[in-house]
Amino acid sequence: MATGCCGVKRQKVCSGSNCTKNCCNGSNAVYPSNGIDRSLVVCAEMCCFCFDLLYCHLHNQPPPSSTPKFANHSFPVFVTWKVGNEKKLRGCIGTFTAMQLHEGLKEYAITSALRDSRFPPIAKEELPHLHCSVSVLRHFQDAKDYQDWEIGRHGIRIEFTNDKGSSKSATYLPEVASEQGWNRRQTLEALLRKGGFRGKVTLEFLKTIRVVRYQSEKYNLSYDEFVSMRPKNGRV
Repeated sequence: MATGCCGVKRQKVCSGSNCTKNCCNGSNAVYPSNGIDRSLVVCAEMCCFCFDLLYCHLHNQPPPSSTPKFANHSFPVFVTWKVGNEKKLRGCIGTFTAMQLHEGLKEYAITSALRDSRFPPIAKEELPHLHCSVSVLRHFQDAKDYQDWEIGRHGIRIEFTNDKGSSKSATYLPEVASEQGWNRRQTLEALLRKGGFRGKVTLEFLKTIRVVRYQSEKYNLSYDEFVSMRPKNGRV
């Protein structure tokens, strides 16, 4: 199941399985999955792969046939598209279920561009103005309470019971609170509203929320940067 970066669908929260260090160079050094190793998984090639997929889709061409150069280990992943110099959000969808990166990016590069219900599908004319971000999610931990996370460092996924007695969940990626200038209380209130909660957000209610914190490795790439990395690609 997919969810947007502000999504509300119920998800299994998974931490990444063992993965290969320096995914772009094919090294076979292995990290533990317990959140201790801080070596990077994300790389520019992942964004290039997403651009390739979207370009082919918008131009009615078959998807790239070559195997991506980055390692194909399993992690939860999100793909975000923004447009213009102001980097206006155009789509953000991903999953908390660990997927092999080749398949996960293949799925969410297109889904986030065309099926984010908050926005119309990205059009071919927008392609030269796009920015792509890939977020690989790692280091999931149950927070001790609703305040046990850091703005700018952690993304959070909350689980709560709404005013109708239904179980709901919602998430913000780590950069959202910082970009909006929110403190922890404001972030949680906004996330609860995104999740469909319409009641009064009291201190007592906040204490009932389950919070899972996580970290994200994120790489950003503009379309121009993508083209510069693909000088021999006949499609661009």
